Amino acid sequence: MTTMLLDAASLYFRAFYGVPTSVSTPDGRPINAVRGFLDMTARLLTAHGPDRWVACWDDDWRPAFRVEALPSYKAHRVAPEGGEETPDELGPQVPILADVLAAAGLARVGAPGYEADDVIGTLATRARGPVDIVTGDRDLFQLVDDERRVRVLYTNRGIADIESVDEAAVAAKYGIPGRAYADFAVLRGDPSDGLPGVAGVGAKTAAALINEFGDLAGIRAAAARTVVPKAPLTAAVLKKMHAATDYLDRAPVVVAVAKDIDMPAVDGDLPRGPADASALAELAAAHGLESSLRRLGAALGWPAGSLG
Repeated sequence: MTTMLLDAASLYFRAFYGVPTSVSTPDGRPINAVRGFLDMTARLLTAHGPDRWVACWDDDWRPAFRVEALPSYKAHRVAPEGGEETPDELGPQVPILADVLAAAGLARVGAPGYEADDVIGTLATRARGPVDIVTGDRDLFQLVDDERRVRVLYTNRGIADIESVDEAAVAAKYGIPGRAYADFAVLRGDPSDGLPGVAGVGAKTAAALINEFGDLAGIRAAAARTVVPKAPLTAAVLKKMHAATDYLDRAPVVVAVAKDIDMPAVDGDLPRGPADASALAELAAAHGLESSLRRLGAALGWPAGSLG
């Protein structure tokens, strides 16, 4: 049984920017993110045919344990009034999407104090069959595992261009072993998350270090004992690694996706019909979602007339 895990925030942000805000409700409010999310879900269900589907939610988009480890984590995305900076037209759509998923009977799961990434990591670890992780966030490449049949369906641009990423794809793109992405990200950094990386160590050097020493722990051990510099631990790289000691102590806590959250079991079985048909019909009419929900219902195999 294949489980599909969606990084919900990543996808509704992608939908918001991929579908014009002129797509609106009957009374003129933008509904592009919801429409795009539902249409993408219908396409994913049709193209990949999962047995289980879970929208993984950011109950905490900037968890305290990550900020404590690295205060720069996502700091550039904090709104002046606090919380995550979100376009004015997107914010009101998020609770509508949550209501639609509930009425449809599609699972939506978060965990207090954790990001969607951590929910995904935990559910992927628990899964007993293949897992498809749908996201536009490269951080989740660290979860790919050919042996366990865990892959990422990466949304490259908009909501239509999806790339299947397995261990071989990570190796081909970054020149590192498929499961080494987290250590690679620590070394190289990621400005989109406020992760500075080791100053002066770019992707090429990070890959060379990983390939030579296996992982971050191996690289740091080699740097600690190296007396005579030798590529890829040249004198310049050694100096940079030593200068970044404090950062390298802290950053792995930020980058590593949690895989063992204490959270209840999740029923992600696909619904055979709406959980609340009347509520779903009301939401469809109020927000102009009839066509998207018909496509979603068809992808789920719902009986004709499920939306009334």
